[in-house]
Amino acid sequence: MDSLKFSPPPVSKAAEDLRLEVRAFLKDALAGQTATEKAQSWNGHSPEFSRLVGKQGWLGMTWPKQYGGQERSALERYVVVEEMLAAGAPVSAHWIAERQSGPTLLRYGTQAQRDEILPKILRGECYFAIGMSEPNSGSDLASVQTRAVKTDGGFVVNGSKIWTSNAHLSHYMILFCRTDARSEDRHSGHSQFLVDMKTPGLEIRPILFSTGEHQFNEVFFKDMFLPDAALIGEMGQGWKQVTGELSFERSGPDRFLTSFAAVKGLSGRIGTEPDDRGAIALGRIVAHLMVLRRMSRSIAGMLEDDLDPALQAAIVKDLGTSLEQEIPEIARQIIAVEPGEGADGELEAMLDYIIQHAPTFSLRGGTREILRGIIARGAGLR
Repeated sequence: MDSLKFSPPPVSKAAEDLRLEVRAFLKDALAGQTATEKAQSWNGHSPEFSRLVGKQGWLGMTWPKQYGGQERSALERYVVVEEMLAAGAPVSAHWIAERQSGPTLLRYGTQAQRDEILPKILRGECYFAIGMSEPNSGSDLASVQTRAVKTDGGFVVNGSKIWTSNAHLSHYMILFCRTDARSEDRHSGHSQFLVDMKTPGLEIRPILFSTGEHQFNEVFFKDMFLPDAALIGEMGQGWKQVTGELSFERSGPDRFLTSFAAVKGLSGRIGTEPDDRGAIALGRIVAHLMVLRRMSRSIAGMLEDDLDPALQAAIVKDLGTSLEQEIPEIARQIIAVEPGEGADGELEAMLDYIIQHAPTFSLRGGTREILRGIIARGAGLR
């Protein structure tokens, strides 16, 4: 079935040459990193690191040169992302902006929006939040109730968003909301807007993890005014735009490398002469990772060809997060390891962090149930 096809990823010597350069950079930049910091990786928020990456030219590296990009290949960008996640680099600050918000503005934004925002993202100085999920809607984006009502010179927005990662640390949000309440088609009548997080009428309330960490937020809009210039793309075409954005969000190596620090730690603990149980468990994990990597690199090639691999991205996200959530339990079954606060040893500290955060892996970017519905529909099963 063509809709489920994963074409062989393109071969790129330039990308593999770049890999060595990235590894050398990360060895110096991450010297002294703790085990917990390695486990945090794409949840680790470090503006200093993001600016360093920007100076290397590794943010928005596929973007046009007129905005400061290098017009390099999607496979070269993939290598940078993969190496950073494998090393446990703190990429959270620039992550959303570089991964999906910038590409959305490149494709649908106005010239003024691009000129203002894209160079800042490239320098690692501008961070974005995702304004999609809502209370009582979850991953069912078509059912969002936040509304932007047309008025003189702009729009008045009322509603709320939930599970908004790093909203309290972000400069902008791309807001997905309803602009035509009369539409009978649940997949039409939506639009996207560029929202400055300091706009009057916008309130951010924290949603704390059980660990006390503050990453998620609920964001409220009360009579918030957005000028006409804040509209991204065409009025009423938000569904088409946001589904394209989700291809960037769901397909990358972040969807199966979140627990990679624990895999490396487990491999080191098992050693070069594992018993049968250890060899089977580690071999299974590595086999899954290699397949997911091949699929994800295939999607990078599709994105470079300006295709819309939304279905393939959903598959990678579902399979990847399932594996990520299994890894800590696999580790605990085959070796004597007991994670916990203040635990001795790198692997224990990594597992302590990952186990507490693993439930979020299958929530971010679309719940497992929603993803499987998308896959079933794309495969003609519903």
